[in-house]
Amino acid sequence: MNTTSSTALSVSNPWGVVPSLGNLDAYISAVNRLPMLTQPEEVSLGRRLRESGDIQAAGQLVLSHLRLVVSISRQYLGYGLPQGDLIQEGNVGLMKAVKRFDPEQGVRLVSYAMHWIKAEIHEYILKNWRMVKVATTKSQRKLFFNLRSMKQGLKSEAADGDTHRHSLTNAEIEAMASQLNVKPSDVIEMETRMAGGDVALEPQTDDGEESYAPIAYLADETHEPTRALEARRRDWLASDGIVHALGALDDRSRRIVEERWLNVNDDSSGGLTLHQLANEYGVSAERIRQIEVAAMKKMRKALEATA
Repeated sequence: MNTTSSTALSVSNPWGVVPSLGNLDAYISAVNRLPMLTQPEEVSLGRRLRESGDIQAAGQLVLSHLRLVVSISRQYLGYGLPQGDLIQEGNVGLMKAVKRFDPEQGVRLVSYAMHWIKAEIHEYILKNWRMVKVATTKSQRKLFFNLRSMKQGLKSEAADGDTHRHSLTNAEIEAMASQLNVKPSDVIEMETRMAGGDVALEPQTDDGEESYAPIAYLADETHEPTRALEARRRDWLASDGIVHALGALDDRSRRIVEERWLNVNDDSSGGLTLHQLANEYGVSAERIRQIEVAAMKKMRKALEATA
């Protein structure tokens, strides 16, 4: 094994050689100084991880590929998200790749890990680029990233130098749809989603009466007919409905329900317990519970009949 790399990476706490993302420049400088593993070293570490779950071997494989995550993260800076966050998500993908890496396949970890790193970064971008998701299915995600890349290419190749033009022409839409093997309508829909911005529901500044936000235009459903009927029904159930339901019970069942659920004004302890009612009627507490359950069912049926 290469002496330099084994000395640099074989440490009791391999993560300690890399500073935290709090200082991004220092982090990038540190990971770029970490030596790369040779293929025999990579295979040896991969076998140790797969055969015995060697955490130190996993740490060395991850450390030697942190610079790959930094390199890939630079490709996604145009989304306006912090590079430190992109690197963190990419590192998660790298660790997933190391966990699943099979050294016997004859493929270098760098080639295998790229897929996992990009997948995690893609997921992070789609969750955080907009408050409302612009892509939910796998095909939409692919279209999102490909379309954005192609639009940037069109801007850089514009002969008229108009780099501020955002909308696509019909010819560009047709060309993109053909190249990406999707319908033109799919391209138009994704372009619309990407062009839309986030708008806060609440006003961001206090500018007096002239300050309006979308929340001011939301419908007030307080007086909507269905809601009004529901509110009226709730009020009836809380007053006359209970009286009506209690009227369907015999005297003993009614008193048990009232003592167990409605008698809350006599003192802070509420109504009588099952055992107190059982002693009063000369039966078991279980029998009082059965009477209570049957009474509640009868009350429910009485209320349903009035619906």
